[in-house]
Amino acid sequence: MDHRLDLEMAISREEFLRLLPGAVGSFAEGEEGLFRGADGAGRWIIRLVPLAELRLGSVVLPRHRVEVRLADCPAEAAQAFMAQLLRGFMRGGG
Repeated sequence: MDHRLDLEMAISREEFLRLLPGAVGSFAEGEEGLFRGADGAGRWIIRLVPLAELRLGSVVLPRHRVEVRLADCPAEAAQAFMAQLLRGFMRGGG
C-alpha cells in the first residue's frame, strides 16, 4: 500500500540535511531535493521543495515543503516510519 504525507517546515536545506539521517537512517540523494531510501517500512521518497521565506517583523524563516511518499508499505509500518520521521525533526522550545 502507498502512503503520503505533505508538510510545510520552517527549516533551511542545510538543517534539513543535518537532521535527515537521524530521522530516516541511510539514504541516497538523487536530483536536487530528492532523497530515497528503504527500510522495514518499504521504499520511501522525500522531496524537499523550497518555499518563499516567512517574515515576521525582523525575523526571517526559511521554509520548505516536504513531500513524503512510502510505497509497498503496510499501514502499521507506515505509521511507525512517519512517527520516526517527525520525531527526527522535533525541536525543543522554551
